[in-house]
Amino acid sequence: MKAVSLAAGKGETFVRDMLRRNRTPSFENLQAVAQVLGIDSADFSAAARSILDVPLMGFVGAGAEIDPDFEQVPPDGLDQIHIPFSLPSKMVAFQVRGSSMLPVYRDGMVLIVYKDQKRPTEWFFGREAVVRTEDGRRFVKTIMRGNPTTLYSTNAPPIENVVPVWLGEIFAILPRESLGNGG
Repeated sequence: MKAVSLAAGKGETFVRDMLRRNRTPSFENLQAVAQVLGIDSADFSAAARSILDVPLMGFVGAGAEIDPDFEQVPPDGLDQIHIPFSLPSKMVAFQVRGSSMLPVYRDGMVLIVYKDQKRPTEWFFGREAVVRTEDGRRFVKTIMRGNPTTLYSTNAPPIENVVPVWLGEIFAILPRESLGNGG
């Protein structure tokens, strides 16, 4: 690792530090290491693109009701969202449908969230998140303590007595133009 780091001109702990982070390295850093290791630039570019792509796993309701049982999503997602910056590993994307969370979340926006719930439900109280409910619906809402949980919208009545089975911490919000097909 030290030899590759030095050959890349990045300092002796560069590769070690890059591997220890829980974030995807930048394209430039990966390119520097690939060059030292003699990896073909065409192979590297294809691999780097796949690292920076996040699968679009469906839709979340912000006024529209999303029932994933009727959404036939292939395992790799409906589309790939190319991300122009590095992300933590294991991220997925959802596209917003509806207007109940205006002005923050507009119809067509793309939300990048952690694939796995990393924090306890209580952490989400008072925060906006993507939520999948016990009955299978998905929303983007403000999560509030309730009986057991209440989902608040900025422009619609609350959804009460919800049992969340997964809460997705929102990492990034992208415009609808982020979709490969223009949204």
